[in-house]
Amino acid sequence: MSKIVVVGANHAGTAAINTITGFNENNEVVVFDQNSNISFLGCGMALWIGEQISKPDGLFYSNKEKLESQGAKINMNSSVDSVDFDKKIVHATLENGQKIEESYDKLILATGSLPIVPNVKGKDLENVQMVKLFQNAEDVIEKLKNPEIKTVAVVGAGYIGVELAEAFERKGKKVVLIDTMSTALSNYYDIEFSTMMDKNLESHGIQLAYGEMVKEIIGTTKVEGIITDKNQYKCDMVILAVGFRPNTALGGGKLKTLANGAYLVDETQQTNVKDVYAIGDCASVLFNSTGENSYIALATNAVRSGLIAGHNVCGKHMETNGVQGSNGIAIYDLKMVSTGLSEERAKKLGLEVESTSFEDLQKAAFIETENPKVKIKIVYDKNTRVVIGAQMASTYDMSMGIHMFSLAIQEKVTIDRLKLLDILFLPHFNQPYNYITMAALSAK
Repeated sequence: MSKIVVVGANHAGTAAINTITGFNENNEVVVFDQNSNISFLGCGMALWIGEQISKPDGLFYSNKEKLESQGAKINMNSSVDSVDFDKKIVHATLENGQKIEESYDKLILATGSLPIVPNVKGKDLENVQMVKLFQNAEDVIEKLKNPEIKTVAVVGAGYIGVELAEAFERKGKKVVLIDTMSTALSNYYDIEFSTMMDKNLESHGIQLAYGEMVKEIIGTTKVEGIITDKNQYKCDMVILAVGFRPNTALGGGKLKTLANGAYLVDETQQTNVKDVYAIGDCASVLFNSTGENSYIALATNAVRSGLIAGHNVCGKHMETNGVQGSNGIAIYDLKMVSTGLSEERAKKLGLEVESTSFEDLQKAAFIETENPKVKIKIVYDKNTRVVIGAQMASTYDMSMGIHMFSLAIQEKVTIDRLKLLDILFLPHFNQPYNYITMAALSAK
């Protein structure tokens, strides 16, 4: 029997707690979380703001009562102030202000990430909003009831920024989307895909302000506008969605990190300090497309890391398979999914790559019901011919197809092995020579 302290009951922390308590081995589990709620699915926040779902209840999949019924002791609204890694003691402040010392045999750090706040004048004005926690979304929804909020400037055209741009437009607001890059979603897609999203956003009236750096948010007490290095835009609310950084202050220089500050972990999620594990957005992941430790903050990665750490702190050895950073987005009718590296990102990393693309109808041409086109691109290593990335886009839900490419990257499958892959054919589903086969056959 061990005493396991978990710092953070987010996606990763909750997965670890569920795993540990699920073994029913009477381990003592003590949890500290700074928040007043557990397990908020931030990826559903834009759906709530844009009224595509009526209420947020389904965005929570656990709570204090549920975890305590499983045997864990949960301290909410409680901060961990420091960790003595040599004496194995956590110093915490409870909700009532009481300061305590909690000893541990094993420690799991699930401290997550923090929003990056650009250091610009006016960032503290009223109606400058962050969008990470349930409380952030709740605050934005309440403020949108004010008819004076007519125009919203969203800073950052990554996944969250694009999703929020859609949400505000659905709420009848004028939206300007600002980013320093030349297209949306540039970390995940090559330009022929990201421009599809740009056209999709523009077709719904969203103003794109790409290649622009925010210099100042203007207003007396409330937001009145935003100034970039090229333009000035009138707006009544500013959403800062420029990204996240790992929340790793507790490491105190004792735990090794990546350059961006994420805790460096091994294949069991253990840090360089024995019996100390790090999971979720505060930790590194093994990125199979490069074979190196990287930082990819996704809920899917967080949950898997929690499962792995949960097993290992209970003495049940489990190792990561590595990740591909598989991701997806659905904006209006356009669905885009990707895994691994885009061609542009691969080249920026100095990799020698080739790519192959194809576009075709999803189903047999004689199908008379809805039959949209699907665009696909596969990126592979020029020398080994191993697949390292894939992207797909369509108004059709072809998202399950990206899982195959995720597995292909993980298992180091070559583009040539995909040419004769046994893919089913039925006119209701696809074509006899479908786009995956044809893209592979088209490879050099």
